[in-house]
Amino acid sequence: MTTAPELVDVLPAHRFDEERLLAWLQTELPEVGERLDVRQFQGGQSNPTFLLDTDGGQYVLRKKPPGKNLPSAHMVEREYRVMKALADHTGVPVPRVRVLCEDSAVVGTPFYVMDFLHGRIISHSALPDLVREDRLLAHRSAVDTLAALHSVDVNAIGLGDYGRPEGYVARQVARWSKQYLASKTNELPTMDKLMAWLPENIPAADETAIAHGDYRFGNLMLAPDKPEVIGILDWELSTLGHPLADLAYFCLPYYLPSDMEGMRGLLGEDLEALGIPDEQETIARYCAQTGRDGIDDWHVFLAFSLFRLAAILQGVYKRALDGNAANANALNVGRRASLLADIGWQIASEHQ
Repeated sequence: MTTAPELVDVLPAHRFDEERLLAWLQTELPEVGERLDVRQFQGGQSNPTFLLDTDGGQYVLRKKPPGKNLPSAHMVEREYRVMKALADHTGVPVPRVRVLCEDSAVVGTPFYVMDFLHGRIISHSALPDLVREDRLLAHRSAVDTLAALHSVDVNAIGLGDYGRPEGYVARQVARWSKQYLASKTNELPTMDKLMAWLPENIPAADETAIAHGDYRFGNLMLAPDKPEVIGILDWELSTLGHPLADLAYFCLPYYLPSDMEGMRGLLGEDLEALGIPDEQETIARYCAQTGRDGIDDWHVFLAFSLFRLAAILQGVYKRALDGNAANANALNVGRRASLLADIGWQIASEHQ
């Protein structure tokens, strides 16, 4: 919920040879100069992320986590590619990426370096750190930025092969079912029900856009002085996919409790008093920005988003049990998977 990034000393599981990194940077990004101080960002659950303070300014390094990773997870090379394409060819706001290193000998795993953006990250969708009149503007900026991302011509910016152009929801259901089963620690009956229900209820209309995969306020940088998105962060889950999956994910807070730690929910809040648009207003603005008349199968996109997030959190929980999570709070985060699955199944079963 903070506006300033939380920085800690590098966690023991993620330490690397900083002198070796500096030597590599001096060759590939010589403007860093002679000094390197490294601190770790808290908040991300997956790819460890670090602030590099150098003579040439501040940069951000994102790397794959150490240890054995689930198949196809933590692809920092893909993050680098999509951000570079968007920065070079579109007006979609992303940090400027500088260098990619695929050689694990430097810091133990592949990584990339990007510019540090000066701004505000407010992870809770109730936007408690903003004044009331700015909350509506921030929400509108977030929706407009998502619409702009989904309007990008992927072939024109060299991302036509960034993912398969069809069958996104079906593939994601299969992928996250597999990931969930690979990291399962206890029985979650509603996850089993969703794994059976979702393949039978895939939306009929298929579309393709750049899907961010984790589009929420916690991954948006707002300008320091106005409620405007200046950067979309954390592209780890991005691919070519169905744009409405991103929109449904952004709308999940309308279904999540506001009084549960870490859920970032709006359920139970007085949206009018907060100055925050309700779900229908959010959908209507997105539709207006993307030229849609409306949305079919909205409940499927919501159930899918909850299922996928539950599977992700189960993976975080399993990594925490194995002592390999990027965030010290991962154990608590992982336990929320069952709640998300329950809400997802409730939405699905109401439409049976």
